[in-house]
Amino acid sequence: MINSYADLDDAGVAIAAARAGADVVRGMYGERLDRIEKGAGDFATAADVEAEKAILGVIRAARPDDAVLGEEGGQQGAAEAARQWLVDPLCGTLNYAVGNMLVAVNVALRDGAAAVADPFSGEVFFTDGESTWVRHEGAADARTAPTSATRLVDVNLDPPFPGAPGFRAVDLLAHPVFVERFRPRVVSTTLALAWVAAGKRAAYVTDGGDLSGSVHFAAGIALCRAAGCVVTGIDGVPVGEAGPAGRGLVAAADAETHELLMSMVRG
Repeated sequence: MINSYADLDDAGVAIAAARAGADVVRGMYGERLDRIEKGAGDFATAADVEAEKAILGVIRAARPDDAVLGEEGGQQGAAEAARQWLVDPLCGTLNYAVGNMLVAVNVALRDGAAAVADPFSGEVFFTDGESTWVRHEGAADARTAPTSATRLVDVNLDPPFPGAPGFRAVDLLAHPVFVERFRPRVVSTTLALAWVAAGKRAAYVTDGGDLSGSVHFAAGIALCRAAGCVVTGIDGVPVGEAGPAGRGLVAAADAETHELLMSMVRG
């Protein structure tokens, strides 16, 4: 098994790691899980911890010299390492803890390959840094392409709200133009960000700081950028590129959708 992982390219490692985490998440679903409190209303469960262990097992077997930043285990290896994996083993913990299946397993090599696994649909969205694909068990990989045709915009309403009072996501949902052009969705997991890259969402909007190095968002951002989406902060500054970093995230399927959302954000 170790040799088989070592033979994979980076996209293959990201897929294998995300799938390993997804297997744990799916296998522990429905169990009574104690909460590990993190403060400010945030918590983890045993599923988060065990899924991260499974993911790290794949990465260590395939790329033993790489550093890892995990949501639960923190930094392992040098933070300034040339190659660093960003791991969120269970995005949507609150959903999961109450029996909601809208969750994601996120694995990303900084500035490289990434994968987002849906433990319950079996889908794995992935990129080699240049193209984006979706993999279903037993089926050939299919190229993904963003589109705004769904008119569905997913908005993260979780606190804190660092953009307030200048920007409040809830105000965006009530904007007359938003009501006319889009339909809101709130799934409370960055799985929705992968859906933008795959054409299942027209856009995704969240407040926050520089999210390019976040274990929660790195994989989804990588997918959207490789798919050709327009990806900036809520301030319009590009995310994950050289120079000043954008705050929060507006990832849109196309320039028209992005421009329209930005006009409402600025307004």
